[in-house]
Amino acid sequence: MRKIEIFDTTLRDGEQSPGVNLSQEEKLEIARQLRRLGVDVIEAGFAAASPGDFQAVKRIADEVRGVTICSLARSLPNDIESAYEAIKGAEHARIHVFLATSDIHMRYKLRMTPDQVIEQIDQAVRYAKKFVDNVQFSAEDAGRTDLEFLAKVAETAIRAGAVVFNVPDTVGYMTPAEYAARFQYLREHVPNIDKVKLSCHCHDDLGMAVANTLAAIQGGCDQVEVAVNGIGERAGNAALEEVVMALATRADAYQAETSIEFAQIARTSRLVSKLTGMVVPPNKAIVGANAFAHESGIHQDGVLKEKTTYEIIRPETVGFQESRLVLGKHSGRHAFQEKLAELGYELDTEALSAVFQKFKELCDKKKTVTDEDILSLLDDQSVAHHEDYYSLEYLHISCGTAGVPTATLRVRSKDHEVIEEAAVGNGAVDAIYRAIDRITGETAELVQYQISSVTGGGDALGEVRVQLKQNEVVSNGRAVSTDVLVASAKAYLDAVNRIIKKRVDVQGAGYRHKTMSVSQG
Repeated sequence: MRKIEIFDTTLRDGEQSPGVNLSQEEKLEIARQLRRLGVDVIEAGFAAASPGDFQAVKRIADEVRGVTICSLARSLPNDIESAYEAIKGAEHARIHVFLATSDIHMRYKLRMTPDQVIEQIDQAVRYAKKFVDNVQFSAEDAGRTDLEFLAKVAETAIRAGAVVFNVPDTVGYMTPAEYAARFQYLREHVPNIDKVKLSCHCHDDLGMAVANTLAAIQGGCDQVEVAVNGIGERAGNAALEEVVMALATRADAYQAETSIEFAQIARTSRLVSKLTGMVVPPNKAIVGANAFAHESGIHQDGVLKEKTTYEIIRPETVGFQESRLVLGKHSGRHAFQEKLAELGYELDTEALSAVFQKFKELCDKKKTVTDEDILSLLDDQSVAHHEDYYSLEYLHISCGTAGVPTATLRVRSKDHEVIEEAAVGNGAVDAIYRAIDRITGETAELVQYQISSVTGGGDALGEVRVQLKQNEVVSNGRAVSTDVLVASAKAYLDAVNRIIKKRVDVQGAGYRHKTMSVSQG
């Protein structure tokens, strides 16, 4: 069994997904979870992209140990210097340099000749090598690069000191057979190829990112660049969980293994989904809500007799656990703590008390509390939760076929002032959001609004996710409740709080507390 290294780009390429904008604390929390997951390399970001990206990469490099921390850099001295300054505190540091090599990119984007590209690659890798030994070079759009030229690029990068050579299918153009052949060609035509690890990076524009990644492994690839839940530019990257579980489940076919802790996969997927605001589709392989669900009578009969009739992966393997403790309103703190331990969580006394109180409140509204209900409560207790500038205390809705939808809200500000407002709207949710805008004084565009059921049944927890845009700032909000209108109000306030927090972080000011008397209009 040969070892395949996992290069995780959730925090770099994944964060480039449209609408995703993670705070430093959120990036740090994801990085810590990626270390628990067992990835070999964390691409923490693009340090030269902005001061915020630089600081996020630096914090991860300084605080997350036991894993290689990498920063992306263009083949420019300033980028390489910024990358080094950000990652120099890492226990294991890598600079990832890239330059486009396909004819279409060289001609229209770079406006450089092939000889000029070769020269810049040589200079960039040599310059990065002055700062760290661990330098990776990526030939952007290698999937559409002429094979002879790609071999020349590889030979140049290796001679300059690169220890990893990445062959990205940047635009998701390749078929599995074509992509595997690229790695075989490089192994046969680059004389110094034995001095580097070959890496692949696949996008999902044609839905073949995972298939291409697995084909690259069969073609001789040593490292795979992947993202949790398959997030990333456009249609996304190859999904980490799908690649590693394919290798584990079909070890007979691939003869390769990784260092991933499978039991951490579900937890990592939930965390990334929550913090990015990108919902995992129910039919998503490995981590989707339906991945281990059986509705067909034939399937149910088979699974009841022998699980392997329809389950090629046990849900427990990737961190999903079947309930063994039945929890309800009569359950005590000890039983609840045992359930948390079963789900893989250990909370301090204060956090446990807060989640237990939410659990008791939920028990008064639901007959049965499931594992997913508890996990949702834990999500709301996340250590990366932002400061609440406004919190909901009261909500009353008046609506129907004959009346004008009206929402009355009472909100407590960070300064403990209670503010009450009412508003009418095109519907109950619109009225709620108009009232919140009046209270907070914040104006933002509602880009996205989603409702989903956390669990089944008429008393299910409803999850609401919203995305707001204020100027260039994009913010995601999330809340759960058995009442979707309450969840809608809390999710909107969550997003508003994040907007204010981002403004305060950048400007050092910007929170405007409204001094006003309680009003009804």
